[in-house]
Amino acid sequence: MAFKLKHSVKFETDEQADFVGWFRFNFPDVRIFAIPNGGWRHPSSIGRLKKEGVVAGVPDLFIPAWKIWVEIKRVSGGKLSAVQSDWKQYLESVGYVVVVARGCEEAKKMVLMLIEKIT
Repeated sequence: MAFKLKHSVKFETDEQADFVGWFRFNFPDVRIFAIPNGGWRHPSSIGRLKKEGVVAGVPDLFIPAWKIWVEIKRVSGGKLSAVQSDWKQYLESVGYVVVVARGCEEAKKMVLMLIEKIT
């Protein structure tokens, strides 16, 4: 028997995947990539990844051509951690734009607004 959740909110990973799919379809010549610094890791991998330079708090996505970092949160309930806020402040202080969006749709609107200004 199937049942429906009253208030279904997508996970951040689903929102991010939707955004990346939209972005790559609409801007096929502009590169975007994910920063794999979140999610569950086996304890034996954590130390190795830290030695390789993985750090907590770095935004989820980067668009090098436009110098835009994108952090996508859930539409409801997601917020920046202290370490994410620190990274946002640092990246902005060295000249990058950091977008913090609640879900894919807000990320689309914010990025479109930014590229209108820079192109």
